[in-house]
Amino acid sequence: MLDASLKKEIQTAYTRFLDSRGLKARPAQKQMIAAVARTLGSIRADEKGHRLGESHLVAVEAGTGTGKTIAYLLAALPIARQRGLKLIVSTATVALQEQLIDKDLPELAEHAGLSFRFTLAKGRGRYLCLNKAEQLLGDQLALGQMALYEDEEQRRVEPSVLESVRRLMQRYAEGGWDGDRDRLSEAPSEETWSHLTSDHMQCSNRRCINFSVCPFYRAREQMGDADLVIANHDLVLADLSLGGGAILPEPASALYIFDEGHHLADKAGSHFSYSLKLITALRLVAGMEKKLQQFSQQCSSSFLDEAIARMHQPIEDLLQALENWRELAEALNFESERGRTPRVRFAGGRQPDAWLTPARDVQQGCQRLLQQLEQLAALLKEAMEGNLADIERGKAEAFYPQLGFLLNRIQQMSWLAGSFARLDESGISPTARWVVLHDTLQGTEFECCSSPVSVAATLQEHLWQACFGALITSATLTALGRFDRLKQTLGLPDDTPCERLASPFDYYQAAELHVPRMRTDPGRADEHTEEVIAFLNQELPAQQATLVLFSSWKQMYRVLEGLNPELKDRVIEQGSSAKSLMLQQHRTRIDAGQPSCLFGLASFAEGVDLPGAYLTDVIITKLPFSVPDDPVDATLAEWIEQQGGNPFVDWAVPAASMRLTQAVGRLLRTEQDRGRVVILDRRLTGKFYGRQILEALPPFRQVF
Repeated sequence: MLDASLKKEIQTAYTRFLDSRGLKARPAQKQMIAAVARTLGSIRADEKGHRLGESHLVAVEAGTGTGKTIAYLLAALPIARQRGLKLIVSTATVALQEQLIDKDLPELAEHAGLSFRFTLAKGRGRYLCLNKAEQLLGDQLALGQMALYEDEEQRRVEPSVLESVRRLMQRYAEGGWDGDRDRLSEAPSEETWSHLTSDHMQCSNRRCINFSVCPFYRAREQMGDADLVIANHDLVLADLSLGGGAILPEPASALYIFDEGHHLADKAGSHFSYSLKLITALRLVAGMEKKLQQFSQQCSSSFLDEAIARMHQPIEDLLQALENWRELAEALNFESERGRTPRVRFAGGRQPDAWLTPARDVQQGCQRLLQQLEQLAALLKEAMEGNLADIERGKAEAFYPQLGFLLNRIQQMSWLAGSFARLDESGISPTARWVVLHDTLQGTEFECCSSPVSVAATLQEHLWQACFGALITSATLTALGRFDRLKQTLGLPDDTPCERLASPFDYYQAAELHVPRMRTDPGRADEHTEEVIAFLNQELPAQQATLVLFSSWKQMYRVLEGLNPELKDRVIEQGSSAKSLMLQQHRTRIDAGQPSCLFGLASFAEGVDLPGAYLTDVIITKLPFSVPDDPVDATLAEWIEQQGGNPFVDWAVPAASMRLTQAVGRLLRTEQDRGRVVILDRRLTGKFYGRQILEALPPFRQVF
C-alpha cells in the first residue's frame, strides 16, 4: 500500500502545480500519477532497503496530450526520495532529454513545491580526455606513429585538426568550457573528436595524472549529489553490461523510468549485437606485436620485454585461426543473395558445422591474448602509480589508451567468435547469424555478424530482476490494442500491471482518416509507386503543410523524380540535410506563407513535433511492415514457425500496427490541431488483418 503521508505529498504537489500554472486536472494525467504511485510506492523492502517480492514493475501507455512526463515525475520523485533511491529517467532521443532539462524539470521545481537536484548522465565518449589531447598536442606517440592498422601507418593529423584541438584546450583551461561536447556552440568534426575522447578500456581512471580535473569524472561527482539522473537507453544498457553501477547508480538502489519505452527492445538488440571484419582483424593482429615491441624499445624495460615475448605464440595462433575462418567465408556463395549489399544468412541462425571449430579457435585465441594484454595493462598501471621504476610514468600514460584500444578490439572479437562457436539451445530464441560481403579499396572484406532475435531473457536477468522498481511508458506501447508484444519483447512478467490511458484529444472531430481506392497493392512496387506519384501530383497543390512517409529510399526518390516540376520545389526530402535543419526549413516556409512538404522514412514517423499550421496532412504510402529479408526478422520468423506460430500474424502485423500508430501520431500534437491522415495502401480495407490495424488506430473520422 502507498504510504498515506506519501500519497498526500504527491496530491499536494499536483494541486500546487496546477494552481500555480492556472491549469485544470487532466483525467488521464491523474490516472497515470495514481498508477505509477500505486506500484512504485507499494514495493516492499527489508530493513536494509533491499527489495522484497516481484511487484515492482508497471507499464503505462499515455496518449499524446496526457502530460505524462509531469505525471511520472510527480509520482516517482517523492517515492524515490523517501526510500533513499536514485530516480533514473531514461529516454531514446535527445529531444526528450532537452525537453526534460529545459522545460519539464524547471517547471516542476518552480510550480510543484518539490525540492530536488538533477543532472544529465552521458558516456565517456561525450567528454574531453585531457590525457589524449595533451599527447596529441605534445607530439607524444602521435597516432601515425602508434597506428594499430596498416592503413593508418601513413595517417597524419591535419594542421586544421591540431589547431581545433588547441582552441578547445585553451577554452577548457580558461574555464570557458567544461569538456562536454554537447555544450559547444560549434561541434567539432568526428575526426577531431576521435583524438580527444576515450572509452572505459582506454581510461586509466584514478591513475591518470589528470584525474582530479577530468571532465567525465567531474560530471560523475555531480551525479552523486543528484536526486534524479537523466540518461538514455544506450547508456543504461552499457552500464548493465558492465555489471550495473559502473556508470550510473546501482540498479538495486534505483527507480527507473523508461520514457519512449517502445524503443528499449530494439536498443537492447543493437547493444548485444556483434560484428567482426575478418580481413581487418587479420591486419590488426598481424601488426600488433610490432607496435608493442616499438613501445618496449622506447622504455628499455625487461618487464615489458618479457610480457610482450609471451604474446608471440598467442598472436600466431590467433592469426592462423582467423585465416581458417576467412577461407570458410570466402567459400560462401554470395551470389545467392541479391541486393544492395551481398550477404549470406544462416537459416534459423544455425551456422555450418565446419564453422564451429575455427570460431572456437578464434575465441580461445582471443582469451589467451586478452590474458597477456591484461597483464601488460597491470604493468602500466603500476608504472603510473610510481611502483615500477624501469617504465616512466609519462610513457605508460601515453601508451595506455592505445593498449585499451587493443583490449577493446580483441574483446569484441572474442564476443563475436563466441557467438559463432556455440549452438543455440533447443526451445530458446536463437541468435541470427550472417556474413556480409564488402568491396573496399583494400579489396574484399567479409563481415561476420550476430544478433539475438530476442533480448527478453537478458533484460529480465540484468534489468528487471536487478532494479528496485521501474516504469515503462510511451504514447505507443500496445500493438493491436494489447500489451502482449511489449511483455514478450521486454521480458516483463505476465502479471505486470499495464494501463492504457486515452488521449484528451477529440480525434473524431479533429481529423479525418482517408484510405483512397488504390488499384494495386504495394507488393507490385513499380505500379504502386506510379499510383503514389499520380495521387501526390493531384493532391499536393491544394495542401499547405504536408508530411509524406515512405518505407524505402528507392520509392521516395522515385516519387520525388516523378512529381510535377512546380511541386518538387516545395519538397524537403530526408538526406538533403540534418533532420533538425529540415524541420526548421519547413517551419520557416510555413511562417512565410509558403507551402512545404516533408519527405521522410521511419525516423520521421516519430519524434517530429509540428503543431498547428506546421502540419495539416500526413500521407503514408504503405503499411510499415519490416523488410522481409532483414536477417534478424527472418531468423525470428523461422523460430516462430518452428514453435507452431504464424510469424506474419503473431509478429509482423502487431509490429506494423505499432509503427503505423506512431506515424499517424505526427498529425495532432495539441488539442487545437486539425488535419487529415491518408494511407495509400488498400490492404488496410481489403485484407483480414487490415481491420485489426484500423481498430488499433486513434478514432479518427474515417473516409473510405
